[in-house]
Amino acid sequence: MERSKKKVLLFYCVEAEDLARKVAAQSNLIQLQSINWRSFDDGFPNLFIKNAHDIRGQHVAFLGSFSSPSVIFEQLSVIYALPMLFCASFSVVLPFFPTGSFERIEEEGDVATAFTLARMLSNTPISRGGPTSLVIYDIHALQERFYFGDSILPVFESGIPLLKERLQKLPESDKIVVAFPDDGAWKRFHKLLDHFPMVICNKVREGDKRIVRIKEGNPANCHVVIVDDLVQSGGTLIECQKVLAEKGAAKVSAYVTHGVFPKKSWERFVHKNDNVSVKAFAHFWISDSCPLTVEAITGKAPFEVLSLAKSISDALQI
Repeated sequence: MERSKKKVLLFYCVEAEDLARKVAAQSNLIQLQSINWRSFDDGFPNLFIKNAHDIRGQHVAFLGSFSSPSVIFEQLSVIYALPMLFCASFSVVLPFFPTGSFERIEEEGDVATAFTLARMLSNTPISRGGPTSLVIYDIHALQERFYFGDSILPVFESGIPLLKERLQKLPESDKIVVAFPDDGAWKRFHKLLDHFPMVICNKVREGDKRIVRIKEGNPANCHVVIVDDLVQSGGTLIECQKVLAEKGAAKVSAYVTHGVFPKKSWERFVHKNDNVSVKAFAHFWISDSCPLTVEAITGKAPFEVLSLAKSISDALQI
């Protein structure tokens, strides 16, 4: 017997409005709700959840975007408030968990801020329906599941199905090889892409430099797609592209779920309208987990956004 689907009231932060509208467009069971995101003169948030009485007995979700420390406090304030309004259940969708790559302590004194943010989210009050569900896409390290407390239930989803769907639509899809920039990316994603031939790269130290080498696999005469969970400066992707091209790749593309790109580092990948620039990447696919990046790269080749909207809509029914 198929479980009946639930109506969900979806709140969202300012940055995530476009994605929230795309999520709502996926199902007539998802109804967008609004919050007044205001500030006092001293800069601290002055927030108001509209129609708070209508939340009682309803399934409620919040779509967040922790793009910088400056917005986390106001969004946490809403996350803590919503389940206390007598909702039937509460879910938080945080497509990108921003401190996920800071999960290790390599020497005494290091601060694992992934643990800090996990603790902050773990303090979300329990709703009438029980612990909060927290939906995250391609968190940097799966062991971070154990950083969260018992009062929140992490749901780890992936953007890789979006990539697989897109690759199937490419011409000569039978000539695609998937490459991983390091062993960590291979361990993380190879089982989701195991029907593609694979290339694994790694970094080796030569003197003071760390140089990318191909550890195994053959990219020759193929369309090679480099896959990773996130990109920051993009330096590793560029070095991988150079090595793959040297080894005979017909063309090279890239996919990351989270296009973080601090300090406009996406600019180094943009195809310029001249005959001089080398268009190193044929395609660069990202999801819309980082809304500020999506806004910046829209309409700029080789970038293409693969939306998480349908996946998020499905996750809200879990």
